[in-house]
Amino acid sequence: MKDKLSFLPKLALVLFCLISLTYIAILGQSLLAPLLFSFLMAILLLPVGNFLEHRLKFKRSLSTLASVILMIAVIGGIIYFFGNQLSDLWADWPLLKEKANVSYHELQKWISHTFGVNSQKQLDYLNDSTEKALATSAAIVATTLATLSSTLLFLGFTLLFTFFILNYRRVLFTFLTSVFREEHKEKVSEIVSQIQYIIKKYIIGLFLQMLIVTVLMITVLSLLGVKYSVLLGLVAGIFNVVPYLGIFFALLVSCLITFATAGAGKVLLVLIAFVGVHAVDGNVLMPLVVGSKVKINALFAFIGIVVGEMIWGISGMFLCIPYLAMLKIIFDRVDNLKPWGILMGEEHKPDKKKRVYRITKKIKLEEKD
Repeated sequence: MKDKLSFLPKLALVLFCLISLTYIAILGQSLLAPLLFSFLMAILLLPVGNFLEHRLKFKRSLSTLASVILMIAVIGGIIYFFGNQLSDLWADWPLLKEKANVSYHELQKWISHTFGVNSQKQLDYLNDSTEKALATSAAIVATTLATLSSTLLFLGFTLLFTFFILNYRRVLFTFLTSVFREEHKEKVSEIVSQIQYIIKKYIIGLFLQMLIVTVLMITVLSLLGVKYSVLLGLVAGIFNVVPYLGIFFALLVSCLITFATAGAGKVLLVLIAFVGVHAVDGNVLMPLVVGSKVKINALFAFIGIVVGEMIWGISGMFLCIPYLAMLKIIFDRVDNLKPWGILMGEEHKPDKKKRVYRITKKIKLEEKD
């Protein structure tokens, strides 16, 4: 009875802490989301900063500034390339509208023939939907402007936080080791080093995976003769960063553009191409390139993605996996939290050789008895 009573207050305290942290995360999204993203970028840029500081004898602030400028150049190059592809799509917009109009009339005839709904009723329903959409157009424009401003604010905060985290990394590390007792400092240093190593490898592997998926999609779509193959391959590679759900959004966008430019026949080929590349990505690229750096099982990964989307949207979906990996590293190295690390990890298959050895040893002991 006493154990039951002591368990209930602990459970209530854990639930209260989880609810409080979630509420703080929702309230502080504008600050915390770019801060956590900047921490990942700082880990990725840390080797560059160390190289400039130790090998080329740059000052700490100068090496940090050069690292951030390098990050801006890479991101700017990706945005510029993506913008050029979108400009080609925009130039063909009248043709796309014409194709969409033809496809709409074909769909209208099919609905009329299959379901017996005449064209006038379909048109009335469409007009009614259009009026409702126009009635909320002001809200849509306001939401779009708010999203654009929040994105610019996110990028601005990310650049500043990345600079400050890189510049004051030794202060932050000294703070982390000073918070804990002397006997725990070695373990804290080990955890920090392990987090830095695994997250760096994970992010590099993720970018390599994104690059390979982009090249594969561009190659396959070009061989199939799909228009805007470069744009669609780039969309597939970028959205593949979001686990499980990103590929479906990229597939939807690709199918819509292909349907407007080439018809339903090519859409089926695009669907097959996406399924094939996704199969190669999941079974070959992910284990080979990203490897087992982040050993989070699919259940907790999916729960993390859903919770991240509920709290922070797209940024939450991207940030959940690396931060779950950090939590698992901590859980695996703290005795009281090891069961949680086991719960979050993959199932370990027993080694057949060790199993045979244990059985053989057991038989020998029984024979001696």
